Amino acid sequence: MIYADKDCGVIVTGATGKQGVFHIALMNQYAREVGGKGVVAGVTPGKGGQEVAGVPVYNSVREALKEHDATASVIFVPAAAAADSIMESASAGLSLAVAITEHIPVHDTMKAIEFARLHDCTVIGPNCPGLLSPGEIKLGIMPVHLAARGHVGVVSRSGTLTYEVVDQLTRAGLGQSTIVGIGGDPVIGQTFTDVLRRFEEDDQTRAVVIIGEVGGSLEEEGARSTDLPVAAYIAGVTAPPEKRMGHAGAIIEGGEGDARTKIERLKKMGVPVAERPSEIPGLIKKLL
Repeated sequence: MIYADKDCGVIVTGATGKQGVFHIALMNQYAREVGGKGVVAGVTPGKGGQEVAGVPVYNSVREALKEHDATASVIFVPAAAAADSIMESASAGLSLAVAITEHIPVHDTMKAIEFARLHDCTVIGPNCPGLLSPGEIKLGIMPVHLAARGHVGVVSRSGTLTYEVVDQLTRAGLGQSTIVGIGGDPVIGQTFTDVLRRFEEDDQTRAVVIIGEVGGSLEEEGARSTDLPVAAYIAGVTAPPEKRMGHAGAIIEGGEGDARTKIERLKKMGVPVAERPSEIPGLIKKLL
């Protein structure tokens, strides 16, 4: 597994909010199914002493860690508080913070990710669906019924495209080792390169699907960084320049970062690129 396994205890910040309560229940339902620890505590400042979805709530991560063993947090707090929640997780000693929150100001994200790095805390996201290692652990909001345990890694900037590709892989008999949503913001904690390095060290992963979109060059950098067999899908072939497409980081600027250029560069590296998500399973089968 990469990042976490079923023995990982999880703290949810923003535990008493609507999203927090809903996803604590789903994460722990999955943990029970696979025999994992799941969410052991929630955190919402000023609401310590409550219980949500069967989980005790504390005023801070440090308070929760005095009573529970945990190494990761999943963050569901509003955007204005999300950077503080990342830094709180890092300063309390957690090694992984998965930030689901969207619309975090870029400078807040930059500050929080650098702070986390200095405290040896890995940040996934923000503005992401989290990660899922089928049969092991769910950290975030990914729908588990689409996934199956196997040997294909998936790393993506898009939540919904992730679900589509995972469903296609599973229907084709290709289970997944770990599925990672890195987020669609301009500044993110883990890049394609970072995740691919983890996949290279994972004996469960034999090939990887990269799901990218317009903006920047992270997809090409990731593909160039690994020796693992990689197939890709890049969304936004018809996206107009200088117009943001959904995600804050999905914008073609100065003629750079458009989908067709990305696809051409990937193909020159020898990476097969699907024209539609349904082609991904066929490309992966040729690589395995």
